[in-house]
Amino acid sequence: MKHLTSIGVALIALSIAAVPSRGHEKHDHQSYSAGEPGDPSKPSRTVEVEMKEMEFTPFRIEVKRGEQIRFVIKNAGTEDHEFLLATTEENLKHAEVMKKHPHMEHDDPNGVRLAPKKTAEIVWKFTKTGTFEYSCLIPDHRDYGMTGRVIVK
Repeated sequence: MKHLTSIGVALIALSIAAVPSRGHEKHDHQSYSAGEPGDPSKPSRTVEVEMKEMEFTPFRIEVKRGEQIRFVIKNAGTEDHEFLLATTEENLKHAEVMKKHPHMEHDDPNGVRLAPKKTAEIVWKFTKTGTFEYSCLIPDHRDYGMTGRVIVK
């Protein structure tokens, strides 16, 4: 009986450990560090962000607290890239997870992964002041400088 219990516990542990390898789990965020998802019908303005090997253009964006931005994100590069809006600390932590699971897909309103020549939109309301970053967390991309800054005043 002890042997069957041990096997059952081992199987449960293995199934739990395997969950993150399937892809990005849907995060249950009560709030986001950089604000909250915006209303697509009410953006204050549109900011175009281009991703390519290993940079974002523009690198720096200034917004006012309470402003809603429609980010039109285009991958002009030759490989997949990501745009993930958070604090530097959160992106560094997330980058470590991405090194273990490089093909995870984001299912959060503050991030998107795009294949070459693809475009996506994110509408974001900046409810907090401070400096935030957008970053590509595909392994090595952030390390090579693929980050940008959002300054919220």
